[in-house]
Amino acid sequence: MKKSRLKTPFTVCIILSLVCMAVFTARLVDWQLIHGNQYKLISAKSTNYSVQTDAVRGEILDKNGVGLVVNTTHYKIVIDKLYADEDTLNNTCLLLISLLEKTGDTWNDTLPIEMNGDDYRFKPDSDEAVAQLRSYVEVKQDASAALCIAALKQKYSVPDGYTPPQLRKVLSVRYGMAQEGYSNNNPFVIAGDISRNAMNAVSENTQGVSGVDVQTYLVRRAENATLAPHILGAMGAASQEDLDRLKDSKKEYQLTDEVGKFGIEQVFEQELKGVGGTKIIRKNAGGSIVDTVETIDSQPGNSVFLTIDSRIQKATAKSLEKNIRDAKAYGQEQAEYKGEKLQGEDCESGAAVMLSVRDFSVLAAASYPTYDLNKYSDYGDYYVKLTQNKNAPLFNRAFTGTFAWGSVFKPCVALAALEEKIIKPDTNIYCTEKYDYYPTNVVKCMHRHEDENLNGAITESCNYYFAETGRRLGIENMYLYAEKLGFGEYTGVEIDEARGTLAGRDSTTWEEGNTVSAAIGQSDNAFTPVQLATYAATLANNGTRLKTHLVSKVTDYTRKTTVKDYNQKKTVDTAGVSKNNLKLVQEAMLNVTKSEAGTAHSVFGNYKIKVAAKTGTAENSGSDHTTFICYAPYEKPEVAVAVVLEHGVKGTYSMQVARDMLDAYFNEK
Repeated sequence: MKKSRLKTPFTVCIILSLVCMAVFTARLVDWQLIHGNQYKLISAKSTNYSVQTDAVRGEILDKNGVGLVVNTTHYKIVIDKLYADEDTLNNTCLLLISLLEKTGDTWNDTLPIEMNGDDYRFKPDSDEAVAQLRSYVEVKQDASAALCIAALKQKYSVPDGYTPPQLRKVLSVRYGMAQEGYSNNNPFVIAGDISRNAMNAVSENTQGVSGVDVQTYLVRRAENATLAPHILGAMGAASQEDLDRLKDSKKEYQLTDEVGKFGIEQVFEQELKGVGGTKIIRKNAGGSIVDTVETIDSQPGNSVFLTIDSRIQKATAKSLEKNIRDAKAYGQEQAEYKGEKLQGEDCESGAAVMLSVRDFSVLAAASYPTYDLNKYSDYGDYYVKLTQNKNAPLFNRAFTGTFAWGSVFKPCVALAALEEKIIKPDTNIYCTEKYDYYPTNVVKCMHRHEDENLNGAITESCNYYFAETGRRLGIENMYLYAEKLGFGEYTGVEIDEARGTLAGRDSTTWEEGNTVSAAIGQSDNAFTPVQLATYAATLANNGTRLKTHLVSKVTDYTRKTTVKDYNQKKTVDTAGVSKNNLKLVQEAMLNVTKSEAGTAHSVFGNYKIKVAAKTGTAENSGSDHTTFICYAPYEKPEVAVAVVLEHGVKGTYSMQVARDMLDAYFNEK
């Protein structure tokens, strides 16, 4: 009997244990096998949060590493929902606003309601924002400001106890949060670009305040905003057209992204764009942060080094502006003195380019008038004013502006005529000042030069000589050699450039008499400054034309590792003339500066370095353009220059720009 009594409780315990094990096993099967994926998803959604980190865009630098477009560090105050205490959020907002107001910093105040004493009223000129607010709080479209405040207070469950001004501030922040999509994945920026005083004040006074963080962020800006905006380019919101263009990119784009719209920013978008990172944060059931379970690091974009020398670029831009103003002032004086217009009083713009003869890299390329790239990027009133400016400051004259250049075209004609044996170095042509072989295309010369040979015709820029030479040469021979020297051809620069118009080849109509005008750089001839600089560099390089380029290399963001090198020389064409013929023209171009009869002697006659050059004056609508090309040193050329002052008339001013550019280059050496 005793044995039976002991056995019964033991049996019951075993049965109960088996039942419990069966229940737990069933639950485990349900959790892990039957509904495992469902419970796993629920768990992930409730405890893990993905936070995106910013993508850092690569910088743009000059050839020496001087920053042109850089990322500067700024500070912002954010409220992070992952860490914030909802019960104290309103008081946290008031604390932050109070600190910011004391330091004189602004906060993100988007509510279109202001205080009128202790009453509320809508801000003036805010009809659209008011209509949006009324729709958001679901009140009638004629509801008062006070009614909107009451509706917001109820929507956000804001308790009583705040003064009217305090309530308005709290509601403005809460409303701003809603408009900005405040969430676990999207912290709210209550103030951006704050001062160091504000950063210190917030850091010191928010110890123990949950959810408040002072963060650094990068702002992209041009270091010298007016120096080379046409080259550097700007960022803007991605359009559908942009997304279509970038759809095959290795990097992902969305409509919320900003992309390069023109210039280097656009052409090197793929290199410059960075990739944002992802931070996965885990919270426990009580809402507290446990840890960061995974981090995907962001990848900054690459940096682009240009061939531009910012010091020479600065000297070029400064001289261009000064000489355009001086040319205009001189033109106004002459117009008043002579009682005639078209004396240069309409000179408002121009461009200048310097290339390295060694590899045809662009050392400077300035266009005037210029503009402030940092203001432009805001696309506000400043942008509208730029688009309405009659002098078109947004127009990149250095690369896309096409102009008549006049007599700087004559060395090309001379080379072609020599090579085709149309003339010899000692061929004399008698200049009577007025060339009228074609009565409908009469060419006038500056003076009656009488007998001129090749050297004298280039030195003194005799139109009569080249009109007759051009007639004998013919337009087809003329433009075939011009093509080889780069006229009417793309130079190869990485950003947008114009091809220009080469008379005869690109003309829609042509008469035989037009050839004499084309031979002195008129007729339909219209070329860009970078094409003329390439032409001058080709003459300096003994007839070998290289690919003109604006980018030196692409490196990683740290600038330590070169990703791609763009400095290799690439031959595009040769002039197709003998060394002897080339030497004859080069010597004549030296005489342009060294001979007392030379058209550039007044500016370069006493220059410390030998300069080969050619001056030009081009007729067009308005006052004549003044143009100039040169290279130096003559014996061993290093740089080539092209300058055009639209409607500048007097050649002294274009020559002075070139002299200042050469000074900037050689003084450094």
